[in-house]
Amino acid sequence: MADSKQTLTPDEIADAALTDWRQDGETLTARFATGDFATGLDLVGRIGASAEEANHHPDLTLTYPEVTVTLSSHDVGGITSRDLALAHRISEHAAALDVAATSA
Repeated sequence: MADSKQTLTPDEIADAALTDWRQDGETLTARFATGDFATGLDLVGRIGASAEEANHHPDLTLTYPEVTVTLSSHDVGGITSRDLALAHRISEHAAALDVAATSA
C-alpha cells in the first residue's frame, strides 16, 4: 500500500473494498444507523479511542439516530492509507455494535 503521506488513486481506494464508505472528492464518508442516541454515543467513543491510537482524527456528527463519519488526510489534501485503515477499524466497531451503514 502507498506511503501514509501519499494520496491514493481511485483504483487504490476501490481495491480497499470499503463497503460502508463512499468517496466524495477528497474524503471518505459513512453513515451508520445506530437506532438510538446511546448506541451512537458508544460508537463515537470507540471511534474516538481508535482515532487517538492512530493519531488520525475523523470528522464526526452524532445525531439521533445516526453517526456520520468523514475521513480525509488534511495534511496532504486527500485520502491516504491512514484513512483506509481507520475506515476499516470504524466499520469493525459498527459491526461489533450490530450497527448497519446506510447510504451516505
